[in-house]
Amino acid sequence: MSGVEVINFGCRLNIAEGEAIRAAAAAEDNLIVINSCAVTSEAERQARQAIRRAAKRRPDARIIVTGCAAQISPDQFADMPQVTRVIGNLEKRNADQYSRRNSRTDIGDIFGITPPLVPVVSGADHARAFVEVQNGCDHRCTFCIIPTGRGNSRSAPAGAVIDAIKSAVDRGRQEVILTGVDLTSYGPDLPGVSSLGQLVERILKHVPNLQRLRLSSLDSVEIDERLAEIIVGDQRMMPHLHLSLQAGDDMILKRMKRRHSRIQAIELVQALKAKRPEIAIGADIIAGFPTETEDMFKNSLALLDECEVVFGHIFPYSPRPGTPAARMPQVDHSVIRDRASQLRARSAARKATWLASLVGTRQRVLVELDRQTGHAENFASVRLDAALPAGEVANILITASGGDGLSGTPA
Repeated sequence: MSGVEVINFGCRLNIAEGEAIRAAAAAEDNLIVINSCAVTSEAERQARQAIRRAAKRRPDARIIVTGCAAQISPDQFADMPQVTRVIGNLEKRNADQYSRRNSRTDIGDIFGITPPLVPVVSGADHARAFVEVQNGCDHRCTFCIIPTGRGNSRSAPAGAVIDAIKSAVDRGRQEVILTGVDLTSYGPDLPGVSSLGQLVERILKHVPNLQRLRLSSLDSVEIDERLAEIIVGDQRMMPHLHLSLQAGDDMILKRMKRRHSRIQAIELVQALKAKRPEIAIGADIIAGFPTETEDMFKNSLALLDECEVVFGHIFPYSPRPGTPAARMPQVDHSVIRDRASQLRARSAARKATWLASLVGTRQRVLVELDRQTGHAENFASVRLDAALPAGEVANILITASGGDGLSGTPA
């Protein structure tokens, strides 16, 4: 295999940026780019493992490592004998970075002057289009290292975002997912007054041929009235929200330096589902954050029920060097594992009940590239009993639930 191979880890933003990397490196041959993630120590371990596997699979290829883990800890990758070069998040969109042979690393100041954010869009290897509209983060949650890898929050101008989405729709994409590091912080750095709600409103107005618009992870406290009204009132907005909740105990939320309370999260979900009951809720929850007692953990466990979470992303707490939480009294590893297991079990049970409730319904399903699976508007995974054209939005009768998804037939 020759040409450029991009291996993405982590968030949906990395998926979108993978296309920009592929375009920047297009003139190169026999090149592998690892676009790394640093959200947990496990994510960094997986990147190192991927590097070793890639080197065995393509021993003659050059391997360049970029992404958040490369930005934060470049030496751990530069010291690997399989790695040719390590470049930072600011550098990974520059074509000349992939042809250089005279330096081992190039990591710019992520908090310095950065170029205007140009939205990038995922390519032909996805049935939907991931569109970057925001990058970086101005908040400093005590457990999170990502601002060190991404820098301060910055937004892509609405006109450029709309043009990028129009281009994706013209290429046949019927669903778009807006991505960012802290998506709900979109807008304040742009001229005038702007917000994510205003951006979404403009997209829906100016791209009338877009069938489905979806949002990646949202900070619940930043969902303003304008955005909330669009979520519940516009049928082109998909009824699926993934919320960055992290914990269900107020003391732990304060120690995390989160900006919402337990009751605020619950009231937000109740208000949204009162107006659009079919909305499916996903949430990030951290198990075993430093100082978490059994009672504090039980509050997080109960939050899954109180926020009606059916897509639980459970993360065992992983201390990130340089973060305040890493210096707090730690919970025993065995306790963290047990609490993560309980959260996953509760989340899985809730999801199974929800999936079973969808049997017999008709769902509008976006068919994936394999032509035999897809995702409903509520993001439930659906296995199809007949191959359908990739990228098509099909009417599917749900005939069964099981495992992690649904089964259905064209209706």
